[in-house]
Amino acid sequence: MASSTHLFDATPIRIPPLRCPFPSRVNPHVSEASEDSFAWLLESGMLNEPDMLERYRSARFGWLTARAYPLVERDMLKLLMDWCIWLFAFDDGFCESEDLSRHTALIARALPQMFRVLHDIETDEPVTNVFARSLRDVKARIAVHAKPDQLDRWSTATKEYIFAQVWEAANRESDVVPTPEDYVFMRRRTGAMYPVYALIDIAAGHRLTPDEWHHPDIRALTEHANDLVVWDNDLFSYAKERQHDKARHNLVNVLITHRGCSLQEALDEVAQMHDGAVAEMVRLRRSVETWAGGSVLAYVEGLEHWVRGHIEYSLSSARYVHAWPSDTKWTQAD
Repeated sequence: MASSTHLFDATPIRIPPLRCPFPSRVNPHVSEASEDSFAWLLESGMLNEPDMLERYRSARFGWLTARAYPLVERDMLKLLMDWCIWLFAFDDGFCESEDLSRHTALIARALPQMFRVLHDIETDEPVTNVFARSLRDVKARIAVHAKPDQLDRWSTATKEYIFAQVWEAANRESDVVPTPEDYVFMRRRTGAMYPVYALIDIAAGHRLTPDEWHHPDIRALTEHANDLVVWDNDLFSYAKERQHDKARHNLVNVLITHRGCSLQEALDEVAQMHDGAVAEMVRLRRSVETWAGGSVLAYVEGLEHWVRGHIEYSLSSARYVHAWPSDTKWTQAD
């Protein structure tokens, strides 16, 4: 099915409130770590267009990481910022590039180098892809702090994220908007949240055991936290994405396209989905508190920091806010 070409109505759009009972915090090292991370981006060569680099500087991505990991030390925060900025750069420069993103084969052919990096496979072939080279750097730095099973979790989640970009590219190439069911399932993989959640216990100096990591409560909490960040991102970024990519991979547009609802109805439905997922996180936390130790509770807190931090960052980000019509009515998180 072709993407919706829905236009904004004359009536001002209202961005609905999002329930979020989790605390809002910011890492005190945000300013200096952000500068260091931007320097790393420049040195990496992943993005070299002056206008793109200026957009990254003004977007202040480091503040998202600082809200998501408010308790870590400066050096760890810088590493986490580098990883998050790698994900943004890969998405903007590789997956959403007009030259690359519509050609599935071009993305698919880049997979071997990145997968060899993630699996530590040595070959005689040099790593020529700039994203694979910077990924190798990030992985080596994460490995200093991670146990083998923790590093494997991160590597597996990252591989799944990268491979999911082929699915998105195929949809762009065929001008397809996925069904709501397919979209929700795949958005958990294309949104890159599992690769950042896999660093929560590493960054905090804790380790969830395999039994803790795979506990049904923790799996459910992680999934809900994943859904919340990507759904909220779709809500906030719809106006930006419809300008660039027809918003094919955006939950708001998926609902408009397949259910025939208005933009406002779709925004309100996403907000209702958000509130339901938050209620489940609150319920599951009460369950976890009956059996979990300190490492698990710190991980749950880390998920909550991500959910709240993403909302706070998005509401203050020109990357999203300025793409909406000037008469859009914004409401703050509860």
